Amino acid sequence: MARFFIEVTYLGAKYAGFQVQDNTITVQSEIDRALSLILRAPIVTTGSSRTDAGVHARQNFLHFDIEQPLHPQLQYKLNAVLPGDIAVNGIYSVPDDYHSRFAALGRAYEYQLYTHKDPFLRDRGYFFPYKMDIGLLDEAAAIVKEYTDFTSFSKRNTQVHSFNCRIDHSYWTKNEAGMMYHVGANRFLRGMVRGLVGTMLRVGRGKLSIDQFHAAIQAKDCTQVDFAVPPQGLSLIKVLYPDGFLRKV
Repeated sequence: MARFFIEVTYLGAKYAGFQVQDNTITVQSEIDRALSLILRAPIVTTGSSRTDAGVHARQNFLHFDIEQPLHPQLQYKLNAVLPGDIAVNGIYSVPDDYHSRFAALGRAYEYQLYTHKDPFLRDRGYFFPYKMDIGLLDEAAAIVKEYTDFTSFSKRNTQVHSFNCRIDHSYWTKNEAGMMYHVGANRFLRGMVRGLVGTMLRVGRGKLSIDQFHAAIQAKDCTQVDFAVPPQGLSLIKVLYPDGFLRKV
């Protein structure tokens, strides 16, 4: 039995999330379907990162096991079968104990705001035409790096045993469309990035003070956080693995 990683990119607008679910189409279910069709065997993948309905990914990974040798043109064949909003960017051979989720060292996300109505960004950003204090927004993003316990930014009914995350970077940048939030960490909680964005936007609009932002984090209470920003502005940008971890087939 050999194990392989698949590197994928996708637009999540048409899918009920990444992870396989009953009676609905997800990114993972489309990949499993394509693999099973081409390899003529039932393939069940395991994903490195679960993204919610409507969320996109520049880079995500899955792994699967198979006994037979892979077709040398598997990547080409997968891209021919998969819908146009899902693409395979690489297939990698790994030792059979490498796990796409647990071996990851970290992940990076971006959240796009656009400030002028633009139909081309409707499914790829959050239309937010409001005045903001950029200095306060930057201050809030820097404060995020001071904390490790993000209980407040985890939605309820999660199954994790720890709410601690090491934030590697957290900052805002301006771009042609508007603004983008960049954040990277060793791990993320369910709803965490959207909670961070929504709460920081309240700071930027003067609806929440910096002291109140600190208090919301320290409260360890998700009712103190604003999760109400839409999913389409969010993209998983990178999944980090140790150097030399992946060997392309």
